[in-house]
Amino acid sequence: MRKGDITWLLLLFSIILFLAIPNTRELFKMATSSYPYLMGFIKFAILATMGEFLTLRIVDKKWEVPVGVYYRIIIWGILGVVIVLVFDLFNSGVERLLIKDMLPGSSTGFALAFFTSFLMNMIFAPTMMAFHSITDTYIDLKFEENKQEVNLKKVVEEVSWSHFVSFVVLKTIPLFWIPAHTIVFLLPEEYRIITAAFLSMALGAILAFASKKGRIS
Repeated sequence: MRKGDITWLLLLFSIILFLAIPNTRELFKMATSSYPYLMGFIKFAILATMGEFLTLRIVDKKWEVPVGVYYRIIIWGILGVVIVLVFDLFNSGVERLLIKDMLPGSSTGFALAFFTSFLMNMIFAPTMMAFHSITDTYIDLKFEENKQEVNLKKVVEEVSWSHFVSFVVLKTIPLFWIPAHTIVFLLPEEYRIITAAFLSMALGAILAFASKKGRIS
């Protein structure tokens, strides 16, 4: 096992241990409740960036710093803030719809979790994923060796929109994100964002393994 593997695993273990110890877990819950946006930024900035490192490790068989890593950290953090808002927005909205019998099922439990996940992923997720594809492409182009001028037109043209629609939207949303977020919304509220961040890391690893084996074009 390489030094980088040990470092990454120790960091992951430290985060899990922090959540497992009662005293630090209470601090985590208090901070999440008192500063939801700040904590959303921190959770995604750390965990999703760890996922970026892991993806490169799987694909290239070595630890590398992602190009434009500081830009990526900030973008992940911003997405974390938006996800905090969107989770509450859709969860509260779906609960209201269930209470008014505008959706089938009870306003608690599985029906609330499933419809929140389903509607959030169908309405919001494609927009967020498109934004993230554009920002990732911008960073990749910005840090290319030839230092070419990067503008929005070039970035949009560079994104593989056919792959985005056929795979990211039509496969990952129904097959991964809707079931995964259904489980997330069954959890206590203070654990939802960090679980979502862990899921982003997990999906990145899954896609990296699949790409490495040639299953994703």
